[in-house]
Amino acid sequence: MSSTSIVRKVMIKHKKGLHARVAAMIVQKAVELQKEFEVIFKVQKGTFKEVPLTSILLLISMRIKAGEEIEILTIGKDAKEASEKMGSYLESDFDYDQTSMNSIDNLLQDNILTAENIFNNIGNGLLVIDENDIVTLFNTEAERLFGITSDHIIGKNIKDVMPESELPEVARTKKPKIGYTQNRGKYTIITNTTPLIVENETRGAVSVFEDISKLVKISWQLKEIKELKEKYQLILESVQDGICVFDHKGKITYVNVAYCQIVGKNIKELMGKNIHDLSPEGDRAKVLETGQPILGGISEKENGVTIVANINPLIVDGQIRGGISTIKDITELQELMEKLNQISAKADYLQEELIRTKRLGPAFDRIIGVSGKIYDSMAIAAKASLSNYTVLIRGESGTGKELIAEAIHYSSVRDKEPFIRVNCGAIPPTLLESELFGHEKGAFTSAVKTKLGRFELAHKGTIFLDEIGELDKSMQVKLLRVVQNKEFQRVGGEKTIKVDVRIVAATNQNLEELLKTGDFREDLYYRLNVIPIWLPPLRERKEDIPVLVLYFAEKICKDLERGNITFEKEAIRALIQYDWPGNVRELENIMERTIILLEGDVIRLGNIPSYVVGNHQENLKRPDESLIMALDHELTFEEYEKIIIKKALKKHGSYNKAGKALGLTHNTVAAKARKYNIRFDEISD
Repeated sequence: MSSTSIVRKVMIKHKKGLHARVAAMIVQKAVELQKEFEVIFKVQKGTFKEVPLTSILLLISMRIKAGEEIEILTIGKDAKEASEKMGSYLESDFDYDQTSMNSIDNLLQDNILTAENIFNNIGNGLLVIDENDIVTLFNTEAERLFGITSDHIIGKNIKDVMPESELPEVARTKKPKIGYTQNRGKYTIITNTTPLIVENETRGAVSVFEDISKLVKISWQLKEIKELKEKYQLILESVQDGICVFDHKGKITYVNVAYCQIVGKNIKELMGKNIHDLSPEGDRAKVLETGQPILGGISEKENGVTIVANINPLIVDGQIRGGISTIKDITELQELMEKLNQISAKADYLQEELIRTKRLGPAFDRIIGVSGKIYDSMAIAAKASLSNYTVLIRGESGTGKELIAEAIHYSSVRDKEPFIRVNCGAIPPTLLESELFGHEKGAFTSAVKTKLGRFELAHKGTIFLDEIGELDKSMQVKLLRVVQNKEFQRVGGEKTIKVDVRIVAATNQNLEELLKTGDFREDLYYRLNVIPIWLPPLRERKEDIPVLVLYFAEKICKDLERGNITFEKEAIRALIQYDWPGNVRELENIMERTIILLEGDVIRLGNIPSYVVGNHQENLKRPDESLIMALDHELTFEEYEKIIIKKALKKHGSYNKAGKALGLTHNTVAAKARKYNIRFDEISD
């Protein structure tokens, strides 16, 4: 049977993407299926083309996340069946038992050891291939020596880019080739090529290149010259980092400028000193005693700089002749990691908000109503949005406090910045401080990394503190400092963080009563109550109920993908008569329930919940007839509003009187009349 090639697109569903353990599982599965079906698997994503699916290092470097799509290329005799099995496995949740996990961990350990063998020689030029002769590593020094950039060689067969390479032969025979010389242009290079063997199986091969261009004219016969070569070759390879060289007795014989700058000392304070005197229990003394390298040791120096150190012994003719310590300042790296944490936290929060809100629309369009009271509240909110002063929104639960807060933010100059919500009553008091102000790594047992608080996430934007009356006294004190000075400290931290944030608070509690009982701080109350906005309960603006009913009906029908519905007048009357303790939120919930359970296209009195209608229908008060429409066909919100304005003007004959009847200002009625092109000469008898 001839060889075939199949390309299959696969969606990664595992919630953590292809992290190290999952990558190891995939490699293990790929190896099994390749042997079973005599095929080769390759993976493609973005700029990665035909990467072997059996290489953990390459697979991890692709950074494949959950929800991303990749292409699997299967080449071989039974490519179709093998492709189906490999694709199904990649789209699974990667469940595994303990036996499989042990095998996977062994595979990971093998690859970690392989990587360590490579990076222990990072100062030299490196070229690494896997068991399929595919290049998996080509470092910066190798790029300089060979004049080839890594993106032109990684992922390709070594014979296609370097036909003369000894790597495939060494990998096949498992016999290293040591110390052979080659010339590459102006460079003379000594090369050591060795196989990478794990558990007696060849996993590829590595070539280590040493540039000896400046040393080829020097004789290496004498022992002292060999020692000099070992020392200064390492120095030349490591000049970008701090370097400290010491002899077999521990005497420091060389430090470079970078080393002095990093540790905060001058050359005179270090040269000639003995490492046994400076740090008798240190890693340098241990390396000199054991002859074994110590790599990746992290410590903090006296000047506050955090370093990572690699310490290697200098061995000549089998004897320890000293050692070399190369250090790198990672203080800046830690700062960059913290900034990355900040960006990641903001991205996570904004992604959640994008999914949550989907679409906001014009700032105040989501607030539905025609009553004077709701318009007055919206007018204050619109004026408040033009400033940066703190706003306190008051009103019963379900009156739309969060909608007003959003409208203020998205009508302000901060509308392109974050709008961060915090429900102070929904977060336990023990966690609220960390939620608001964040915490440092190690601040408490579960603080495994630095976390940004909501105030920090809201920088340049607006933070909405809902249910502010639920705060306990200790949190009120800490919040007062933020409101006054716009600064705070993370839990477990000492650094003072300043933020530029607009504060909008909300509560359904009587803060004045809480002041009397001592449950709410007076100074915090006055700091928050700069611009108060009162939202009336639905029972005090019943003229809005028919408008809200039609709005919710249209929205719910659209969500349910069903045709529009009409209302029986008695049903509307019952909804108007009810006192609505849950306000607009309760009305929306009842409309959702009623429409979902509705059979037919008309909502009648019998479809309304009995506790809304009441036990005695005869006791229902008949509302003003001007609030009830002949709803024998579907109307939009604007059509409904136009009819109300037109009827009021026709009955009362002036903007002022019509406004009083509807609970609106005469300016609002005039604006509505202009919007709908209503003229007195058209509506007069």
